[in-house]
Amino acid sequence: MMLKRKSTEPIERLLRLFPVVGLVGARQVGKTLLAKNLALRESVYLDLELPSDAHKLGNAELYLSGLKDKLVIIDEVQRMPSLFPLIRALVDQNRRPGRFLLLGSASPEMIRNASESLAGRIAYKELTPFMLSEVLVTKFRTLWRRGGFPNSFLSKSDTASLTWREAFIKTYLEQDIPQLGIQIPAAHLRRFWTMLAHLHGQLWNASHLAQSLGISPPTARHYLDILEGTFIVRQLAPYYVNTGKRLVKSPKVYIRDSGLLHALLNLPTEDAIAGHPVAGFSWEGFVIEQIAALMPPAWKMFFYRTAAGAEMDLVLVTEREQKIGIEIKYSLAPKPAKGFWHALRDLKCKKTFIVYPGKDRYPVEKNVEALPVEQLQQIFD
Repeated sequence: MMLKRKSTEPIERLLRLFPVVGLVGARQVGKTLLAKNLALRESVYLDLELPSDAHKLGNAELYLSGLKDKLVIIDEVQRMPSLFPLIRALVDQNRRPGRFLLLGSASPEMIRNASESLAGRIAYKELTPFMLSEVLVTKFRTLWRRGGFPNSFLSKSDTASLTWREAFIKTYLEQDIPQLGIQIPAAHLRRFWTMLAHLHGQLWNASHLAQSLGISPPTARHYLDILEGTFIVRQLAPYYVNTGKRLVKSPKVYIRDSGLLHALLNLPTEDAIAGHPVAGFSWEGFVIEQIAALMPPAWKMFFYRTAAGAEMDLVLVTEREQKIGIEIKYSLAPKPAKGFWHALRDLKCKKTFIVYPGKDRYPVEKNVEALPVEQLQQIFD
């Protein structure tokens, strides 16, 4: 079973506009397959994990100069950061659109010189794991349980899916991270990642994690940056509004793929997830990722919390400070706590939704509606 990725058309559009396009995202999300399926023009594909392809770039300037009329696709480009200055020079000689498509499993900030070398010449697009907008919306429970990595979501059984996710985690720690030049014992990062899974959806507290793991707070911060830079973790920043109230300043931290979260916590079934203290936070993170994938470019996302207890799970904000409030509940009869109503008064949102796993959309209060997760696209209508 194959699913057409919604990122295909945006990538084709960017290749018609920019000389270099960067397709980034976690390992195994389908970047290579998407790139190979692009049929814009004659192309050359290089996988830097293959010694034969890496050898072709022994004299990269000579080799790439001979491909100026083709689309050059370079996979796992973070393995050869020295290419970025050369690509910049080649692009400056001939700035036609669609010269290079660079695939990477680390953010531009983690690849040395990537952002600086190609500034003004490159447009980035992230390919996420499968989102609800790409699968049957009625499959949302499977997507939540297994996560969106194609090999996990499309597995023949939950057991096979969990086996794949466990293998992914092992490979990520033992092979992918060292290939980025990061020398951290796999067992150390595994313990940190597992601890983060237990604290999924909660406020970042470097001192608490450091003390629990026997490391320093700066080391904990370094580990978090690695997981964020390889698309494993999302940090959600707090929203500051001029209310005269004391606001929480630490970000919330989420494991971006719910399937990996459940694997780290050894939760193979929906019953196991539902009976675990992380269930509500897992659902919250799942919904946040779905909304992030739907969010128009001009919008940004935050959470809101005051020291006095006012709280909103998600605040979507435009450049003009128009706000949409989102509360996320893992319940078929969602009832927001008192802190939600206090936050609503503070924020003065244009509209607010309570996202839940039910079927019906209905009004709760003025400008507040319960919204089924299957109808998330209506948030921005």
